Parts: sequence; C-alpha cells; structure tokens
Amino acid sequence: MSGAVSLEPEQLPPHTPTCMGCGPENPHGLQMTVFRSGHEVYTDLVFDDKHAGAPGLAHGGAIAAACDDLFGFTLWIAGTPAVTRDLAVGYLRPVPLYQSHRIVARVDDHEGRTLHVSATGTGHDGVVRFTATATFIAVDAEHFAAHGDLGAFGEMLARFARQGASTERNDHNDRED
Repeated sequence: MSGAVSLEPEQLPPHTPTCMGCGPENPHGLQMTVFRSGHEVYTDLVFDDKHAGAPGLAHGGAIAAACDDLFGFTLWIAGTPAVTRDLAVGYLRPVPLYQSHRIVARVDDHEGRTLHVSATGTGHDGVVRFTATATFIAVDAEHFAAHGDLGAFGEMLARFARQGASTERNDHNDRED
C-alpha cells in the first residue's frame, strides 16, 4: 500500500542537546535514545546511580521524567508542538537499577488542542513495572520563543509540523471509506 506508515524504527533527534531527558550533552540527564515505529515511540533505558531512590531502585521522579520526556516524542506522531498539562505514573513494581526497561508511548486521543497519551514501562524480564498517562496541550512556536532562543529547537518544531502533515495524509489514504 502506498502511503502506509513505515514499521521500520526511525531514530528521532533529541529535543535539544542539553535536554534533561534525551540530551546527549547533559551528563546528569537520562540521555534517552528514542525511536518511532508506526504509531508508537519507544526507548530502552537503564536507570543508574544518578537515578537512584531506595537502595538498588530507580527514583520515582526519574521514572516520571523518563515518561514525560518520551511523551514529548509522541508529538512526532501528532504533528504538533505541545506541553504537558498533567502527568500520572502508576508504580506497579520496583524498578531495579542497571536493568534495561523498554518504555513505549502512544497518542490515545487528539481532540482540538488536547492530546491524551499513555505509556508502559516493561523490564527486561517482561514484567510491566510502571504505566503513565498524560494530557498535553498543543502550542505554537511562540510559546517556546517567549522563554529563550529557539535555535535548533525551532527547526525541530518545523519538522514536527512537516512530519505530522505527512502522517495525517498517509493515515487518510490508509482509511477505508
């Protein structure tokens, strides 16, 4: 089918080089590498001593930060810049340090400016250790420009728009009328 969304994972660029979640130049951050596959985004993350809470376990705030940052990549699917309005994390099982966890996120609903997103964090052993949901509100580039120099971030926002428009056309072409 022409116009179908590729299922081959695509590595997405970091939000900014110093982003706390995905910035490769932030030595104190999570340094997540994120991929898009179809209508989902995912990262494989190993929490370490920088992210420790109780002995041997990841801090809940580090888990929440990882989910929030990954949700920011669902905006490639939605095709719009947006900001977090609220975030809820369900801590189902302890999250051990130094073990890989795959976090997968998706857009569940997009009505007007409001996006509802969800994620699941699964350990290398296949056990779901946490879930998260969030509401994002679409904004324009001026929202970010009001708080600092957009720099390369501005190009990413433009790419969101191009990517989203392309995805919407592909989704429309894939629908049965």
